[in-house]
Amino acid sequence: MRKFILNSSVLSSVFGAVGVIQASRKGPRDWRLILMWVSWACSVAIAIGTVVQETKNDELEW
Repeated sequence: MRKFILNSSVLSSVFGAVGVIQASRKGPRDWRLILMWVSWACSVAIAIGTVVQETKNDELEW
C-alpha cells in the first residue's frame, strides 16, 4: 500500500481530481465534463498500472 501512496505519479493523478471536481461544480454539464472524468480515470489507472509493473520488475530482478 505504501508504494502506491508514496509514488509521485499516483499522487499527481489523485490530486488532479481537485480540478475535475471544481469543473464539475462550476462548469457546464456537457460532453467535455464526461471526457474530463474519463481522462482522470485513465491517468489514475495508468499510474497504478505503472506501480504494479515496477513492483513485478523489481521482484524478478531478485
